[in-house]
Amino acid sequence: MALAFEVKPAPPSVSPVRALLAACLSMAVMLTGCHSGGSESNPPPQANVLPAFITSAVNTQSYDGNSDDLLTAGLGKTGLASATAPAIANPAQPTAAELRRLAIWSNYRALVDMTANGGYGRFWGPNIDVNGNDTLGEGKITGKEYLAFADDGSGTQNVSMLVQIPASFNPNQPCIVTATSSGSRGVYGAISAAGEWGLKRGCAVAYTDKGSGNGAHELSTNRITLIDGTLQDATAAGKASLFTANLGNSNLTTFNSQFPNRYAFKHAHSQQNPEKDWGTDTLEAIQFAYWALNDSYGALNGSTRTVRYASGSITTIAASVSNGGGASLAAAEQDTSGLITAVVVGEPQINLRLSPLVAVAQGGVPVAAFGKPLADYTTLANMLQPCAALAPAAAGAPYLSALPLATTNSIRTARCATMAAAGVITGGDVTTQAVNALALLHQYGYQTDSDLLQAPMWDSQAVPAVAVTYANAYIKASVADNLCNFSFGTTNAAGTAGVTPAVSPMLTVFGTGNGVPPTNGVNLVYNVGAGADHRLATADGSYAGAFCLRALWTNNSLSPGVEAIRVNANLHGKPAIIVQGRADALVPINHASRPYLGLNQLNEGGASKLSLYEVTNGQHFDAFLGVAGFDTRFVPVHYYNLQALNLMWSHLMNGTPLPPSQVIHTVPRGGTPGAAPPLTTANLPAIAASPGANAITVVNGAVNVPN
Repeated sequence: MALAFEVKPAPPSVSPVRALLAACLSMAVMLTGCHSGGSESNPPPQANVLPAFITSAVNTQSYDGNSDDLLTAGLGKTGLASATAPAIANPAQPTAAELRRLAIWSNYRALVDMTANGGYGRFWGPNIDVNGNDTLGEGKITGKEYLAFADDGSGTQNVSMLVQIPASFNPNQPCIVTATSSGSRGVYGAISAAGEWGLKRGCAVAYTDKGSGNGAHELSTNRITLIDGTLQDATAAGKASLFTANLGNSNLTTFNSQFPNRYAFKHAHSQQNPEKDWGTDTLEAIQFAYWALNDSYGALNGSTRTVRYASGSITTIAASVSNGGGASLAAAEQDTSGLITAVVVGEPQINLRLSPLVAVAQGGVPVAAFGKPLADYTTLANMLQPCAALAPAAAGAPYLSALPLATTNSIRTARCATMAAAGVITGGDVTTQAVNALALLHQYGYQTDSDLLQAPMWDSQAVPAVAVTYANAYIKASVADNLCNFSFGTTNAAGTAGVTPAVSPMLTVFGTGNGVPPTNGVNLVYNVGAGADHRLATADGSYAGAFCLRALWTNNSLSPGVEAIRVNANLHGKPAIIVQGRADALVPINHASRPYLGLNQLNEGGASKLSLYEVTNGQHFDAFLGVAGFDTRFVPVHYYNLQALNLMWSHLMNGTPLPPSQVIHTVPRGGTPGAAPPLTTANLPAIAASPGANAITVVNGAVNVPN
């Protein structure tokens, strides 16, 4: 019997080989006689071999989509929306399943606005399908997971790799979406940012915690977490530990006596500078997904599965946000074998190897600074932000601290005075000093759009935590080094460190920790006297420690670590979309997306297929939109991340052109802080196919963004 099939012309981004493979895979009956080489021969089936970088046993678990599932861990749309964490039957000994449920609940909520007026359950959420319609009920997704460590055999890397395969996966039209963790989160750290969209599309989702994910070591008890979050003695765990601190020449007992109840965290204290491997981790997550898909759908040859999907044959979108987005871009730059088809990322934290030919302007006016690495702008912001918060331009900023406002204002005033005395800023009164501090941030590339965010970025401890964690990582410091006199520890109500907690944070750190203290009851401590919460250790909020971190950058101590993570913005012609909010005060757009666009165009020229969608009134943390003052002033960037993923899907599947780079002028909800009116499409104009005057232009590496 003759069989006929048609190989349709490939979209511009899909090679003829990939199109041929897709045609073969769409007809299972032909799989034994169709292969990319075009030969009429029928080679013997290739065994599906576990990648060499997977060094642990692979744990496989199926979920029925009712009592438990891939997206919501059995909680459904309603359970994820609850501000009350899922219960643990025995709080003294959470099970792996309970910790997984906690991790999915907390990580889902951490990256999106969970309020109904803000859009949860209406524009996004488990119940919303890929077309934006409320059709999926509680949104539970049946399927299975593969979980394992990637490592070099030493047990010191132990990068968590997770593949989710939904029951809706079509083996004849395979697709993969990556969901590299955001921040220093665990392996589920991008489940709402990218994993959910991929699962709803019926794609396998390739997750990784990129070697920085939420591994904690309780030094006072020598307990660590395993890959599933359960606890074990570090010595007994050996190479099975998610992370065990190396104290170098320090003795653990001696360290604990000097610094009681302290914790080491993987991102800060692994001494690996894990960021240099984030691109590789993302590529390996994709390779692990290929193995898992072949394990699920490859033919049985005796007791062995065979390779159904050859490397590079599956449509794969590298997606995530923040530094997970940066990891996706780094992976696409490293990928020369066709593992990644396209890239869609939000607010990427990325460090550029910048060409002097790159330039950035807004409204035709050159911006004050651009393309600086995170180690530079974050250590500066960590010094200046408490004082800049008192500038008139920052008046009325949303408040994000459990400290009384009077206490915070006292810290801010003292920080201004200390910096003025040191000559860092000028002015004889606090208002003049604060205006000067804010002006220095503007001169360093921070947008005036983010003036109201300088206060909450420090008050929430986002910037201090990042400054301390990344400085430790770049310099490969041991926890015993107490870099710049900072440590991580439990504190009492007055902020004093060294106290033994009533309940160990380790019990649930896998579930509700984010990998960057302060988190889950472990705080950022400044070691003055017995040590205290860094905001309360000194009157000026531990300025000496912040100045020390800044000096590590200015004296080039951090430079080798930063050089190891820089990227070139060469995506090898892959179609790509970057979405970022103009008001981002954690990863300023002038140091991330704008110069990346210029460098990419400079390096790729006419082959570049990168679009940048810049969202006005968008900032870094959509989860903050449920906070009074954020709700009235800012819009969800996540909404546009989803639109970008849909645009890319249409481009890959149907050849629909990607809209060009543009500014999207959104409309804040307004109203009363804490009670903003419901978000509507009137607040969220569509990404335009023809942006006209809103188009972002790039010529010979020079980026011009319209106002």
